[in-house]
Amino acid sequence: MLLKRTHTCGELTREHVGGAVVLNGWVDAWRDFGGLVFIDLRDRYGVTQVVFEPDAGAELQSRARDLRNEYVIGIQGTVAPRLPGKENPKLKTGAIEVRATDFVLYNATPTPPFEIGGPEPNEELRLKYRFLDLRRPSIQRVFLLRHELTQLMRNTMADQGFLDVETPILGRSTPEGARDFLVPSRVHASHFYALPQSPQLYKQLLMVSGFDRYFQIARCFRDEDLRANRQPEFTQLDVEMSFVEDHDVMSTMEVLIAAIAERFSDQKLTLPLPRLEYHDVMERFGSDRPDLRYGLELKDLADLAAGTEFKVLKQAVELGLRVRGFCAPGGAEKYSRKDLDGLTEYAGTFGAKGLVWLKVEAEQLAGPTAKFFPAAVQASLRERFEAKPGDLILIVADSQAVTSQALSNLRARLASELKLYDPSSFHYSWIIHFPLLAWDAEENRYAAEHHPFTMPMFEDLALLDSDPAKVRAQAYDLVINGEEAGGGTIRCHDPVIQSKIFALLGLTPEQAEEKFGFLLSALRNGAPPHGGIALGVDRLVMLYAGISNIRDCIAFPKTARGTDLMTGAPGTVEPKQLKELHIRTS
Repeated sequence: MLLKRTHTCGELTREHVGGAVVLNGWVDAWRDFGGLVFIDLRDRYGVTQVVFEPDAGAELQSRARDLRNEYVIGIQGTVAPRLPGKENPKLKTGAIEVRATDFVLYNATPTPPFEIGGPEPNEELRLKYRFLDLRRPSIQRVFLLRHELTQLMRNTMADQGFLDVETPILGRSTPEGARDFLVPSRVHASHFYALPQSPQLYKQLLMVSGFDRYFQIARCFRDEDLRANRQPEFTQLDVEMSFVEDHDVMSTMEVLIAAIAERFSDQKLTLPLPRLEYHDVMERFGSDRPDLRYGLELKDLADLAAGTEFKVLKQAVELGLRVRGFCAPGGAEKYSRKDLDGLTEYAGTFGAKGLVWLKVEAEQLAGPTAKFFPAAVQASLRERFEAKPGDLILIVADSQAVTSQALSNLRARLASELKLYDPSSFHYSWIIHFPLLAWDAEENRYAAEHHPFTMPMFEDLALLDSDPAKVRAQAYDLVINGEEAGGGTIRCHDPVIQSKIFALLGLTPEQAEEKFGFLLSALRNGAPPHGGIALGVDRLVMLYAGISNIRDCIAFPKTARGTDLMTGAPGTVEPKQLKELHIRTS
């Protein structure tokens, strides 16, 4: 028998006292005091205390004593005020309890592998029993936030005239950057569909079709090596607009970003958001997604390094390498010699062959290499960093890439350890004018920095023939707290320019036609100037939920090895299925 609930476990208050109610949910806790049996009943809306009194009958109390955590039950009873001094101000329902008159046991469960309301279990156990893990209120709050975020996205985009259009999941494999997940075709032997890395080509085709403003909350798939903030399948808000320039896309999205910020962080943004040049942030912060809640700007020290007696730094300058560093306020007082050795090892994980550290004292700099810095150089270092006693200067000498990687990661680590910012604060900015191309030494050719369909800056078009590495893209990334929350570009609507870019990427005209003929055909048939952006839904949820692991933002995520511990995916299939798909395994 099903007792149809009249209320949820999170809504009863003093206003309901005296009323007959039915609640359904899971036993969150139980307590037997002999004459009285108490349970806390939980659903996704909250928790309500239920009491089985002697007046309800010995048989009902006896059955109640058999209840255990996570049993699924329906309760019938009357709402009553709690005894004075027994209220729980932490709960909306904390002023009342339900005095049970009957209950139905729907499901008696074994002892769960971990307490739903207890300490967080290890991740492997959580993912194996994800259906239990998702019962935890802390996790359910994340998915409530996710729901509210996607609803806000849909409403805000619709209010701005965007149409929600679905694009195919089964498409054609195209070289967009990451590896495709392939799906074999049963009907067409030795042919494969590809799951979309993004709806990129389809949304461009929608612009050619005259849809003007498109959006979609889209599922995307990339066969990449995983980490804490990356999954093989993910969700993005996908957007495309016609007859726009880059600032039009950014300004339109800022309406949504401001609404999200106000809803989920109570922050009213000043628009437009800062727009920072790619080359500038790489020089100042060593990263194209800098966390700007704190300073710790990198400084070039090549001129000062040349005046030292430290061979490592002098040779770096002579070889044309970079010598860069930053100053951490209070770092000298925070870090011991052992800690600094740890920072040196940490820098080494990003390719740095060493780390020069100097503690700023009242009269001079201190450290094992300080003796190689003449007094004049020490004074110049203090002046360049505006360093004060107690500060810590860190220096790396290496290539542009290594100094950027090592120092940007050290910068983030020290800012966190020295508590240089409020972890609950948010900083938003756009990074603009990325390079169009990056040189791929392994493939001995250029690769697209964003994707192959990006329009170059108009003033750089001539450089496609003379110096492609210097061509800047009409590209823009949204950065929130050091995370790339979204990225977009103005697309190449000119088939001649698009063909030239394909050639720089190593595609012959025949290969370009074979792989992208449908796109080139569309561009030749009245493509408007267009551009768009994609915002990472999972990553935005992670930021506003204040968590660091993107798996906690996805209902049924994969592990770092791309496996589903709950279902056992990926798994083997029957030989008959493989035969139907014309696949033979070794």
